[in-house]
Amino acid sequence: MSELKMLAIDLGASSGRGIIGSFDGEKLTLRENHRFSNDPVFVNGRFTWDILRIFFEIKNSVTKTVIEGDNVSSMGIDTWGVDYGFIDKNGRMMANPTHYRDTRTLGITDYVKNFVSPEEIYKVTGIQAIDFNTLNQLAADKRDDPEMLERAEKMLFIPDLLNYFLTGKMVTEYTVASTGMILDAAKRDFAFDLTDRLGIRRSLFAPLVQPCNGLGGLLPQINEEVGKNNIKVVNVASHDTASAVIAVPAKNKDFIYISSGTWSLMGAELSEPLINDETRAANFTNEGGIMNTIRFLKNIMGLWIIQESRRQWKREGKDYSFAQMEMWAKEEKPFASLINPDYYTFNTPGNMPEKIRDFCRATGQHVPESVGEVVRCIYESLALKYRYTVETIEKLMGKKTSVINVVGGGTKDKFLSQMTADACGIPVCAGPEEATAIGNLMTQAIAAGEIANLDEARDVVAASFELKHYEPTAQRDDWDRAYEKFMKLQ
Repeated sequence: MSELKMLAIDLGASSGRGIIGSFDGEKLTLRENHRFSNDPVFVNGRFTWDILRIFFEIKNSVTKTVIEGDNVSSMGIDTWGVDYGFIDKNGRMMANPTHYRDTRTLGITDYVKNFVSPEEIYKVTGIQAIDFNTLNQLAADKRDDPEMLERAEKMLFIPDLLNYFLTGKMVTEYTVASTGMILDAAKRDFAFDLTDRLGIRRSLFAPLVQPCNGLGGLLPQINEEVGKNNIKVVNVASHDTASAVIAVPAKNKDFIYISSGTWSLMGAELSEPLINDETRAANFTNEGGIMNTIRFLKNIMGLWIIQESRRQWKREGKDYSFAQMEMWAKEEKPFASLINPDYYTFNTPGNMPEKIRDFCRATGQHVPESVGEVVRCIYESLALKYRYTVETIEKLMGKKTSVINVVGGGTKDKFLSQMTADACGIPVCAGPEEATAIGNLMTQAIAAGEIANLDEARDVVAASFELKHYEPTAQRDDWDRAYEKFMKLQ
């Protein structure tokens, strides 16, 4: 086959980039062609996404493919979940999309209870209760600004909104919609019985489509602006974690994945949702994946704690590299101090090392003072949280796992990967680092007919990128004792 070139637009909460993927029939190679910051805007009391700036940068990435002669045949966009914009009857965006961290949804769950119970919502959607879920955001809009909701012709999730700007086509992609507590997990369709009870009209939602759906070419005026080309827009698995899971290079079905970055999204891939009283009590969520798979997962506070600690030390004039921090952590005594990574104080910005010290004081532990002690405390606590989550997943699914696949930026953390293998007593396969962009590109290759299915896509990933393997070491007794201590902190 001739080389297939594709463009992945990978948008995160703080930055975005364009990645050119070249597929020769056996291996995929990557090249970044554009990178930009994503800076939310607080204006008139509302925290919003600067969506037109984002769209401008996406067009810059497309323009570069033309200037640099990449001859890209398709493009796809992946982003975070739950947030959306409104389109009016004239086809125009009504306002900047509101950011999920905006305060309008604080305590909204209590308001929604007046219409439908949390238990019923979970039974239908399989999504863990979080104030900023899409259903709750729409409820807040209905409560606080019913006129705007009434004037809106359609709501589009962030990747769907950007695709609409490019093509003029209004659809809702399944994987991103599945994050927002608005889909019936079993039916893979809108949960209209829930939205009806909140007074949200059914016509607000655009038709639901699966990943690999083709949207056609760019609008004529957009094509003129970016440089004439024949690029086609594809609905990829547009929720970033859904794309990342596609890039898990698993050889069998009994794997657990960690999409490791600021958050750690840890779970298993299922063919059907797993929804019952036990999964609700464990706060597990059922999100959609490519080819009707289900991402059965738990959100864990991830490398944010390390990142925010580093920012604090930098504010104090101590600009440590991650390599230095890891080296100092290795020199410290194991298991001197542990935290619960999901404790609420660690969720917000601030002096993270001091928050860790406060937690350790309050729980009667050794108080970590040095950089190495703090970092070791974070790494060991994350590894033990992963063990707890593995055991919970295995109990809920009723079967054991044979490997933990770590993908995303956290794969660069070799020390944490080894600790994860040791804490869990399960081999860890780490890589690829650019999992989200890779999954985006693999979806485009499937849509183009160059890759047959998900298994074949994962074979391509395994053949294309370096993977690191970590076997459990002989320190199991030490980790078992630490785990007993850790469980008392939950």
